[in-house]
Formats: sequence, structure tokens, C-alpha cells
Amino acid sequence: MTSDRTRADHPAADRPPRSRAAQDRPPHDRAARTRIAAAFADAGVTGRLHARDLDTGAEIGLGADTAVSTASVHKLCLLVTLYREAAAGRIDLTRQVDVPATGRTPGGTGLAAMLDPARLSLRDLAYLTAAVSDNTAADTLWDEIGLDTVNRTMADLGLNRTVAVHKLRDLIAALAEDTGPDSPVDPAVVARLRVLDPAFTNHSTPRDMTTLLTALWHGDACPGDHGAALRRLLGLQVWPHRLASGFPFDDVRVHGKTGTLPTLRHEVGVVEYPDGGRYALAVFTRAAATTITLPAADAAIGTAARLAVDALRAPAPTTAPH
Repeated sequence: MTSDRTRADHPAADRPPRSRAAQDRPPHDRAARTRIAAAFADAGVTGRLHARDLDTGAEIGLGADTAVSTASVHKLCLLVTLYREAAAGRIDLTRQVDVPATGRTPGGTGLAAMLDPARLSLRDLAYLTAAVSDNTAADTLWDEIGLDTVNRTMADLGLNRTVAVHKLRDLIAALAEDTGPDSPVDPAVVARLRVLDPAFTNHSTPRDMTTLLTALWHGDACPGDHGAALRRLLGLQVWPHRLASGFPFDDVRVHGKTGTLPTLRHEVGVVEYPDGGRYALAVFTRAAATTITLPAADAAIGTAARLAVDALRAPAPTTAPH
């Protein structure tokens, strides 16, 4: 059984040594980017990706600075803000909050799908937000913290292209307004959805998201026990079909946060290898097909992430002597 503690909680001396070749490898790998692009194309999606070695700083990207609609990935920004505020003593994570049965933000998991009144602590609402992407739990936290606090936190961390425009209830209301009585899988309907446009909705870039994950894993975003608690929550996410599908090994740990809207399938997270390697990943995709169920698009996230990590872990090519 693996420990719930991440390697960020251990001193560097406790980590297995990294090979010199892994530390010295070039930060960009053209062949790897070609393979990643091919994986996206084979799945029928447009993909944006950024991957970063948390210890060496080596990175690889494909459209890494392209603005994207974040969907539920933006819940990560909310959670980092919550735990950062708690670390500063401005929020008590054990405080209980009443969640009425009426007026809940729609969704298919957690409190959003439940029928009766509930009372939970802020940290248990955070668990539901991270583990099952509960929209009601997330909006309860948004109401406690506010959009301005989340955006200010992202700016303080240097993520100037990461902005929350609305809470989930407003995002879902905009989606319903644009869809109207028509089918959400009608291509003509999808073409007019504002929530797919980063100029209208919550947005970020792949590079910003790996920067946020790096700050979280290094203890800069949420110091001490609060950072460890949030990293633990991200390791409890239940969805295995995207990022985790690329790392089907008992000794590789995957922490992540998904995001989904019509044609959009995303996940950001950190993958930890038993040899001490730690990699921040952000993968954002948009499918050409408008069908709700598209396993190939989900799997492409894991495939692209694995290709990126393999490239970061590959030894640097040797130069033949003259």
C-alpha cells in the first residue's frame, strides 16, 4: 500500500537519485511533439498540452500558451485558493456549512445529485469538489470565497492568463440559454455555445496550469500541511479514463482534476514515479465530433500525457565523437 503523503512532503535527501542523463536532457523534443500531435489527430481532437518535470524544470509543450475554456479544471484554482486562505488563517476548513436541498447547481455527482439537505465542513466540500467534481460543493465554496479572491490568488502566483469569469451555476445557465430546446450534440448548437469560447468563460492555458501544479507540489501555493492536504485530495479523484489511463501501473501515482463540456475533455494533474520522478501535466482537448460519449478522445489525454512524460524521462541523446 502506498502512503497518502506525496514526495513534496519528504526532504530531497529521501528521494531516489535521478540519473544525470534525465537531468541534462534537452527541454524540447520534436519527435515527441510529433507523436503527441498524431495521438490527438487519431482520436479526432485538437489538443493542447504542457508537461513539466517538477525537479529539473525540463518541459515539453504543444500549444502550451493557447487560451482554453477550462470547464471544471478551474475548480483546481478554487481549491488552491481555499487551502491558501486556510494556511493564512483567514478560513477555518472545519467550519460547517448548510447546503439546502433547493437551489443546488446542477450536476451528476455528489451533492448536485442528492435530494436532501446536508451539512458539511469546508474541507469535506473540497473533497467532493476534487474527487467527483461536484458542482454544488464547488459553488458552495465559490460563494464562501468569491471570484475576486480566486482571481487575486492566481495573479499573486503569476498566472495572469488564468481568470474565473463566473461560478458554475452561471456557466451552466449560459450553456442552457445557448442550447435552448435544441439538442446539445447538434453541431449547429455547439458552434454557438459561449462556454466553449475562452473569451467569454473561465479560462487559462496549459502552461499556466502546470505552473499552478508546480507551485502546489513545491509548497509555494499552499504551504505545509495545507498543501499536503490538497495534494492528497487530488490523488483521490475517481475518474480513471483520462490522465490515469496513460499510467496503468500500481507504483505510479496520479493526481488530477478533470473538466468537461460539449466537445471539451480536459485533465490536469501530477504523475509521480517510484524512482522520484514527478511531472506536472495539463492536457486540453476539443473533439470534432459532438457526441457525448467519445472514448477515443478521453483515452487520447492519457496517451498524450504518457508520451510527454516518456520524453521528459528519456536520456539525453549522446553526440558521437569526431
